[in-house]
Amino acid sequence: MPTFVALLNWTDQGVRGYKDTPQRAEAFTAAAQKLGVKVLNLFWTVGPYDIVAVVEAPDDETATAVLLQVGALGNVRSTTLRAFGREEMDRIVAKATG
Repeated sequence: MPTFVALLNWTDQGVRGYKDTPQRAEAFTAAAQKLGVKVLNLFWTVGPYDIVAVVEAPDDETATAVLLQVGALGNVRSTTLRAFGREEMDRIVAKATG
């Protein structure tokens, strides 16, 4: 399945409820699973992003749907990156080089 890296920042609402962040992470994981998305890693970070999530989703649309769901709760805003593993990158390079 395709891999995605979600860079998340707390909103004002999200930071006010920081004590609930472990429970919100569990709820995110459960919601993701219902859509067929597997949460591989979830990290709370310091720096420009508050949380980094690494997920596998069946496709771009499903990854976007789960992030729309979590964003609609009002606790985080996300920037999402499509990540490529070694085998995927090998195929990309092969296509690029003909």
